[in-house]
Amino acid sequence: MVAVLGAALSLNGVLRGWAWFMPLITTVVVVALTLAVLRALRAQPLIATLGSFATLAAVLSFIFCRQESLAGFIPTTETFTAVGRLIKRAAETVVSESAPVAPNAGIVFVVCACLGLLVILIDALAVPLSMPAASGIGLLAVMVVPATIKPQSVGVAGFIGAAVGYLLILGCSHWFAPDARLQSGSGRGAGQFRRSVITGGLALALTMTVPLAIPGFETGTFPQGSRLSPWGTSNGLNPMITLGNSLRSPTGSGRITYATSANAPLYLRSVTIDHFDGETWAPDDRAGERRVGADRIETGYAVQGEVVNAVTSVNAGLFTSPYLPAPFAPASVNGLNGRWTWDPATLSIMSTETTTRAQRYVVFSAAPRITSESLSQATSVPQGISEDFLRIPGNLPDIVRQTADTVTASAGSNYGKALALQKYLRSGEFIYSLQAPVQNGYDGNGLSVLADFLAVKSGYCVHFSSAMAVMARAEGIPSRIAVGYAPGRLTGESVALVGQGSFPEYEVDARDAHAWPELYFEGLGWVPFEPTPSRGVVPEYATESSVPSNLSTNADEKEVLTTPAPPAAAPVPIPGVESPSAGSATTNPLPAIAAAAAGVLLLAGFLWSPRLSRTVLRRRRLNQKPPDETGIPGFKDPSPVLAWEELQDLATDYGVPSTPSETPRHFSVRLRSSAALGDSGGLDDAAHAAVASLTSDFERQRYGRMATPAPAAAGRIAVVREALRNNARWLVRFRADWLPPSMMQRWVHALGAPFRAVGRLGKALGRAVARWWHRFRGLLPQRR
Repeated sequence: MVAVLGAALSLNGVLRGWAWFMPLITTVVVVALTLAVLRALRAQPLIATLGSFATLAAVLSFIFCRQESLAGFIPTTETFTAVGRLIKRAAETVVSESAPVAPNAGIVFVVCACLGLLVILIDALAVPLSMPAASGIGLLAVMVVPATIKPQSVGVAGFIGAAVGYLLILGCSHWFAPDARLQSGSGRGAGQFRRSVITGGLALALTMTVPLAIPGFETGTFPQGSRLSPWGTSNGLNPMITLGNSLRSPTGSGRITYATSANAPLYLRSVTIDHFDGETWAPDDRAGERRVGADRIETGYAVQGEVVNAVTSVNAGLFTSPYLPAPFAPASVNGLNGRWTWDPATLSIMSTETTTRAQRYVVFSAAPRITSESLSQATSVPQGISEDFLRIPGNLPDIVRQTADTVTASAGSNYGKALALQKYLRSGEFIYSLQAPVQNGYDGNGLSVLADFLAVKSGYCVHFSSAMAVMARAEGIPSRIAVGYAPGRLTGESVALVGQGSFPEYEVDARDAHAWPELYFEGLGWVPFEPTPSRGVVPEYATESSVPSNLSTNADEKEVLTTPAPPAAAPVPIPGVESPSAGSATTNPLPAIAAAAAGVLLLAGFLWSPRLSRTVLRRRRLNQKPPDETGIPGFKDPSPVLAWEELQDLATDYGVPSTPSETPRHFSVRLRSSAALGDSGGLDDAAHAAVASLTSDFERQRYGRMATPAPAAAGRIAVVREALRNNARWLVRFRADWLPPSMMQRWVHALGAPFRAVGRLGKALGRAVARWWHRFRGLLPQRR
């Protein structure tokens, strides 16, 4: 209970708030107490495990599916249908939200079910399998989730909680079921404290050195700072999910370069986020309405006035995503490989068969020329646009509606309301921060997140764009969110476009990932705005005298990257576009190095596995040459001693360890009749004779003279081993084959050797100091 609930403390920040913790406490406590009661009643291990599974199903049914269950806790077919809905909702939450996610019923159900199963697993490892130390694997599995998701990693509370629970498991296992193989013969031996100190010191040393030795740990002190990032940074833009993690990435990845004939750098738009259910914004791909082929793209609404045409060449490089980055509004795309489709409602381009990786293409865009005058005249009610772009959930927080009404109170048109909302969000009341949402627990895009953001007034582009889009819908203006890239930086290169001349090249990467709102105006279509302070480019039609209109990116708030264009630039070629010279790309060697290192580690792990080590030791013992083959005069045959050691290790592996105080003959009798070997209560006749023969050989070699060399022991050991396997339960056989206790003891003893040596040295120094002190005191004059 303590171990699992302590490790679960680290999930705060993966799940928002603490509302999820009470159902988790109920689940873990009920399952753990059920196991404790069944163990106390001496139930068979299989019965105890099955009982815990039944209890877990009952408590989950009672908490989450009470109405669909018989008597409120007995699962029925309707219960399983409800569980399917909960799991589907949890999957949607994982796919569509970024941490911390809202603790809805689906995600809380999955957490309770997984940690309830973890209680059963830890109990099985600690009690019937007698492997309490291995229970740490389950606790580590819990902490891996926040270690890979939360910027703060596991956190101090989660780490301490898991450590205290794990030490309780180890301590109780040793205290109430002491290992008979220890010299003290009791879990309360005099060396218990010293062994605990040594083990704790070794664990502390490992926690400090592992983050330095293993690639994937970021800088900082474990567990608060050494965040495990085994997959590195994402090369793709996962809309509204990993946007914050991309911005917080210390090094940009997924680099994209582009050149355009437009008179200003452009936003590259990947996907449109238009579906809002109150918990999260998500894209609606509209698979049934998409059209194949990006060579001719048409808008699904009428556009009036002047249209501005532009040609943009894009090199996606290592950026990997099913959504194609392109300036708005694309009229055609040439040079793409693979099958691509586009949505008439949003003009987003995507593929279900390929990705943007290594794609080089040319986009011809035709967007209406938008001015403040045209927006002021666009007062008609939107026609022919879906009501989805106006839908807001019924549980809209009061702070959102009140803020929208207050900010737009003096505006007389939709254009005036849009300007008021943008001006309010870009004002000095709000601060751009990548860390504040994480530290305050509102990093996401749901309604509760939006309410917290408007209260704290600090966040990044996801929060600003979501706030403006929701408040615009609250004021009757259709809105959606575009996800892509801010204009970026100059590279110093230039690209020649056919029939257009040579134009400067820009670059963007994960640090430039951006989200911005788009509002619909009749006759003009979807018009972008920029509410995020000091980020992106404020359009001329939305510029206010108090708002700077500078080119910037989504670098951290301490630094806004701008790069002046060098005087000379060499053109870079693209497919289908003439260019005077060619560039080359460099290959990152880190993946190959990481793969080679992983292969070496896997090979070393296999060679050092307990099963292989045990097999090598057995063969070495049983293949000892007889005395007449060594050629050494007076050589005494060691094979009986080695065979006896192998017999003791076999017995230890199958749950019949020897004790330091018993004689070989007493151990032999106990092994042949031990009830620990299963229901048969002992070995068969052949194994009985083999054990007696091995015992006799060892006694003659150790305590007397052997007139003739002892017969080969390999056959007799094989007979004993086969009998032990046949009489043991399957769990014991599994442990003996893959985690033999005899070999694990040797490894633990070897790991403790340096500490024992230090201890002996300390004792010797202490005795020397004590002797010196006594002699010094003898030289001092005695006081009368």
